[in-house]
Parts: sequence; C-alpha cells; structure tokens
Amino acid sequence: MPTIWAEVMAVLPPKVEDINLTFNKIVSESLVFLLKQAAMLLYEGQDIAECLQMSQTIIDYSWEKLNVGTWKDVDKEWRRVFSHGCLFKAVCLCKDGSAFREAIETCDKGLLMGMAIMDNILIRLVKVLQNHNKPKKRSLEDVGSHQNSCHKRLQVALPLIKEIRTGMEVPRVHCPSLERFRAQYLIPHKPVILQGIVDHWPAVKDSKWSVEYIREIAGCRTVPVELGSRYTDEAWSQTLMTVGEFIDKYILQQEEGNPIGYLAQHQLFEQIPELRQDIHIPDYCCLGDKDEDEITINAWFGPTGTVSPLHQDPQHNFLTQVVGQKYIRLYSPEETPKLYPHPTHLLHNTSQVDVENPDLPNYPEFQLANFQECILNPGEVLFIPVKYWHYVRSLNISFSVSFWWS
Repeated sequence: MPTIWAEVMAVLPPKVEDINLTFNKIVSESLVFLLKQAAMLLYEGQDIAECLQMSQTIIDYSWEKLNVGTWKDVDKEWRRVFSHGCLFKAVCLCKDGSAFREAIETCDKGLLMGMAIMDNILIRLVKVLQNHNKPKKRSLEDVGSHQNSCHKRLQVALPLIKEIRTGMEVPRVHCPSLERFRAQYLIPHKPVILQGIVDHWPAVKDSKWSVEYIREIAGCRTVPVELGSRYTDEAWSQTLMTVGEFIDKYILQQEEGNPIGYLAQHQLFEQIPELRQDIHIPDYCCLGDKDEDEITINAWFGPTGTVSPLHQDPQHNFLTQVVGQKYIRLYSPEETPKLYPHPTHLLHNTSQVDVENPDLPNYPEFQLANFQECILNPGEVLFIPVKYWHYVRSLNISFSVSFWWS
C-alpha cells in the first residue's frame, strides 16, 4: 500500500519541469525564482521544512497583492502565484502524514482566492487528503435533539408566514414542456414555481442532504460565511471557517444574541465535486444563450431566519429548494420607482426598504407596489426572471441551489 506521501506526489506532474511557472512581467523574477526553488525542493523531498517556509513566503506576498484595490482589478497572475504557493505548502504538510486538516484548509484557500492550475490539481489533491481525514460520525439521535432545540428557539423569535395572501400567489406548474415554459414564462418574464423537475436529483429523491451528510462530505472544507441578518446591515461581515464549524456554531447551536451565520452565494459545487454529483442543471437552461459551463451555480445553506434583502440580479435564476422552506416576495421591474433602490453604485440593485417591516413614513410609495409571494417547499424550483426584485427569508434550516443563466 502506498504511503500518503507517495499518493500526494502521484497527484503532481511526473517531473518538476512539467510545472508551468511562467508568468507575465507583473510577477518579479525574484518571486519566480523562489517558486522554482520551492518546486525543486518539493520534488527532491529532502529539505521539506525549507520548502514549507518558501511556500508560506509566496502565499504571504501574493496574498498582499490579492488584497490591494477591488477584486475585479486584481491581476490573474497573482491568483496563479497564490494557488502555486498553496499547492506547495499543502504537499509539504503531508510529508510527516499528520497535518491533513491544515493541508486541506490550505488547498481550499487556494481554490477560494486563487485560480484553477494544472488541471484542477488542488481539487484532486483534496480528494486524496480526505481519504486520510475521515470525520467521526455522530449519532442521529444526537443530531435530532440539536435540530429540535434549535428550531424551538428561533421560531419563537421570528414571525412565520402562515398563509399566502389570496390573489398574490406565484403560480405552480408541474413539469411544463420547454415550449410552454418559453412561451408562457420565459419570454414574458413571469415568475413561476416548477414542480416535479428535480425529483430525480439524488439530493432530493432520497432526502440525501441531511446535516450529517453535508458534514461527512464537506465538514473539513473551508468556506466563506456571512455573519449578520442581512448584507445591508452595518454590522454584517464575512469570515472563513470549515463547514463542520459552521454547522456546529450556526446550524445546530444558534444562540440568541449571536449573529446569524449564512453560507450564501458560494460556488460550493465547484469546490466540492462530490456534492455536484447530487444535483443537475435544469433542462430549461438550454433555452438560454450561453453554454452550460457559463451557468453559475451557487449554494445557500443556513438556519432559520436568514434574509436576502429585496434586490434584483442581472440574470435569470432557477432557485431550487432542497431542504427546508423559504418565504419569497417578488416585484416586477416596473415597480422599481416604488421600491427605493439604494443611491450608491455598490447597492444600486438593492432596495432600502425592509420588506416585512417597512418604514412607510420614509418610503410611502412602497405600500402601493404590486407583488407576488410564495413559500418555496423542498423539491420546488422558482423561476425568477432577470431584473425581477426578490426578497427571501428562510423559515427553517434551509439548503437552496440557484442557477443563474442568460
């Protein structure tokens, strides 16, 4: 049986010369030299401590470059450098066979902040490492007691929508044909709930996505978590933590007074392909103008009470509910003047109004805006047309998947 070091080195190219360390002029020759030295030490397998130190230097230096200015203006070469630094460090950490958790965390940082290198080598490396880092399973009874107590605490504090107002319901349709969906909903930009179109998903048909399943598949993986009731609040922030830590602190043990934690709008399925196998892109996306690999798939995982303020997106959205329920309010783009968008460019696509507790003296026209609403149940898919305003609140522990497409 091969050792962990042999398994890890087998993920790398056969020869150090096969690693592409050519960068454009924005990356200095001295940094490229350091990258090449670290790679050489790694393949020699002798002075791993020095290689680890070099790798950390590469990570620290490129991290500074990643955090200068806005993200869209960061040169992709710095993301490549960061990913190589994370790769070299992660491999070094495997030498003595005991630092698997730190190695996986390092790979995830490369996946989150860097870019894909060497045929997604960081994803392939994590797959090897996870085989040696199996979490201990907790009893289902223990999990159930945590969930029950969590629900009781949060439902007392948060009002639930008992019924949808007559005449304002988003219509539901069972498995419409592509032609019917295109003619009746896509072209006229009308929201609709599609039923029966994801029943074949492993995540749905077997109720596969339990808290413990998510922990087993992704517990050791590092993800960005939003802290705060909504992203428009001054106290809102983001932090990095493992999925396991997120589940323990914000899903099963949400305490009164602590901020709500939300794993929101994250491309989790690119980071963790095992979860991607449990879902499928809706067939209706073929009616779009772009290829399937240009569809953005995001995960939304959180406890009772997570809120996405009233906002609009620049693409169509199939919001798919896998676990739990969400209350959703929808406004046509024609209602925009009554919704009081933020005047700043950063939040121009977000309303200033708290939908369920509106400040009518300051936003009087809001009460005149026409809307539709629904409670989205497990196995249902809500079509949100491009630029349609939508407000979302989870009614219990919830996992949703969104598909943004043009």
